[in-house]
Amino acid sequence: MDRGLFFDGKWQFPPKLERFDISDPATGDPVGSTLLADREIVDRAVTVAEKAVPVMAASHADERAAMLVRAAGLIEARVEDMAVLLTREQGKPVADNRKEIIFGAKVLRYYAQEAVRIGGSLRPAMAPDIKNIVSYHPVGVAAAIVPWNYPVDLYCWKAGPAIAAGCPLIVKSPPETPLAIAMLVDCLHEAGVPQGAIADLPGHGPVAGAALAAHPRVRVISATASIPAGQDIMRNAAGNLKKLCLELGGNAPLIVMADADLEAAARAAHRRSFSNMGQICITVNRILVDKRVHNAFVDILAGLTEDTRLGHGVDAGVEYGPVLNQSVIDRVEAHQHDALDKGARLVAGGHRPAGKTFDNGFFYRPTVVDNAPPDSLPMRSETYGPLAAVAAFDTDAAMIAMANSLEYGLAAYLYGADLERLWAVADRLEFGGVGINVNDVSELQAPFGGWKMSGIGRELGPEALDAYLEQKLVKMRVRRI
Repeated sequence: MDRGLFFDGKWQFPPKLERFDISDPATGDPVGSTLLADREIVDRAVTVAEKAVPVMAASHADERAAMLVRAAGLIEARVEDMAVLLTREQGKPVADNRKEIIFGAKVLRYYAQEAVRIGGSLRPAMAPDIKNIVSYHPVGVAAAIVPWNYPVDLYCWKAGPAIAAGCPLIVKSPPETPLAIAMLVDCLHEAGVPQGAIADLPGHGPVAGAALAAHPRVRVISATASIPAGQDIMRNAAGNLKKLCLELGGNAPLIVMADADLEAAARAAHRRSFSNMGQICITVNRILVDKRVHNAFVDILAGLTEDTRLGHGVDAGVEYGPVLNQSVIDRVEAHQHDALDKGARLVAGGHRPAGKTFDNGFFYRPTVVDNAPPDSLPMRSETYGPLAAVAAFDTDAAMIAMANSLEYGLAAYLYGADLERLWAVADRLEFGGVGINVNDVSELQAPFGGWKMSGIGRELGPEALDAYLEQKLVKMRVRRI
């Protein structure tokens, strides 16, 4: 599949653009390619989107809701083909990709419902002959930057609220995983999104992403990215004071209390550490365990990790696939060696698997290091790969200080039996989402985002609409009778 760029209501193949080749990370086999957008193409897409601003703003909420519902239905009808294609370009097993894509469709359906709830209010006035009417209006041309780890799902996280609010949307999609996205774009187009109101431009961040962030006629940008990329976006967006919604990096702690169900906690830690080979912003990087149960917990986690079955994600029964590319393996090995050099102990994994199945792919065994020092790389930096580091704590105060010690503040997890104690600890944790006896902090109807350097703004829930709407006060003097 050799795809082009989508803008002005159609697929286009502008000449003289660079083309990016996509290979299956499990085998190295070619899968397809995509054109890469440059600054000129970004400007052309913005010009077209501007023409769609009044069309989208004038559309009725029911129309926009119907578009989103139709798009969701088309996605659901094509989920199997999309899931297999996404596995071949990104590596996650088909079952995981199926879940991702179905959740993306649910996101669109949710924002179809929210579209018809965008209203206003009559506010109190200081004088009896004054009426204050507060209304909400689409901000204008919106831009989004989507990552390669969950490209379909996170595309929907941005397209759903943008369309619901009535904003044309230009997406810089990831060049590493643009093929399943192309199927998603077809679904949005076939669902009736107006000409110019959706554009999909795969490209590199420093080129296409920077052009969108700096463009003076783009009014809001939503990005899921690393902290350095988010900082660049913020600097580029300052020129016209764009609205920002940035979901950035994380280094999530999972905290295991002495009274936790250790088997359940270890299974949760294993899944959240190694799902998608740790290439998730809310992956567990640091596991902080009460010293009274530390050894028992590590034994269980090490056993689960050693039993992890790797393989090509299209094969039946495979739960864990390859990482995306060699750079992920290099980073994991660097973090692992740093921890071991500083005194940590390797208890599981730590090497590339042997065998014909793995010879041509980017496979690495899920890895656990114990007694990781606080200054070791996996304890202080986002690994974004299949490596989990364990450390012990002896008091709640020490544990909370360890958890809050980094610049990250996206997600944290707590496992234990004393819910009042867990709630008290959760109140002290400096994270946008805290899971208590659950290893996920995303919920369709609740806000998702980070504290500190992990982001600005929120996605999901009704809060996601805030980035795409402007408020207006109409203050009106009325005749008194």
